[in-house]
Amino acid sequence: MARYAAGMTETPKKSHGRRAISATAQPRALVTDKPRLKGAWTAKVITLVPDAYPGQLGVSLVGRALSDGKWALEPIDLRIFGESKHRNVDDTPSGGGAGMVLRADVMGRAIRFAQRDVTVGRLKWPLIYLSPRGRRLDQAMAERFAACDGITLIAGRFEGLDQRVIDHFEIEEVSLGDFVMTGGDIAAEALIDATVRLRPGVLGNAASTSEESFSDGFLEHPQYTRPAIWEGLEIPDVLTSGDHGKVSEWRRAEAEKITRDRRPDLLKIRDNE
Repeated sequence: MARYAAGMTETPKKSHGRRAISATAQPRALVTDKPRLKGAWTAKVITLVPDAYPGQLGVSLVGRALSDGKWALEPIDLRIFGESKHRNVDDTPSGGGAGMVLRADVMGRAIRFAQRDVTVGRLKWPLIYLSPRGRRLDQAMAERFAACDGITLIAGRFEGLDQRVIDHFEIEEVSLGDFVMTGGDIAAEALIDATVRLRPGVLGNAASTSEESFSDGFLEHPQYTRPAIWEGLEIPDVLTSGDHGKVSEWRRAEAEKITRDRRPDLLKIRDNE
């Protein structure tokens, strides 16, 4: 992971076999001397709150994979590309209205900096703006991003981003859901987490991702573990029968039932495929 500072120049990368280590002008915790596997999937995040990272991305299996260099995180401080000595990044909306809008010139500079070393096209390195009006993030989208070389995310703030930037750079808009938050950073972390966990070697067990919610269009079946009896409630007999065929049938039936009760829209999507 790397955080870029004003007046930054990236030092040449040193290669150590499969690992490539890159230093930046202003390293910070979880950045200094962190190895990165050569060709590791990388998430660049243009943000006004770089100190929010890695956040939840720095813990658990995803955090361990980050420390091991299996993927990389590069928060890029939007403020350093701001106008005047005050580093202004926003201005009032054209035509009037409440709030402020992120400036086109400022964001344009930040995007060009973020993309300076990206040598592949958008199919292999998407440029995403986290926005309530974007297409809703789903498992298929996370799988598409996981198959890429990396991703550049724009974590919005205020009333949004100048539309000219979105049009000029042909930015894809993605939403976490039908609600509004104070900024796009939580959504960016959620998107990264949903994507990185699908990368090889991150979870350690490939079966974990093939049996969970949305992997086959259904919500996940109920899960049980020890003790066999808790508060007078027993584990369903079929799960302790040792008959793997019957277990699979039960799980499939339960997944369909839960999906039908809670997310019938998913069944409509399956029917139309």
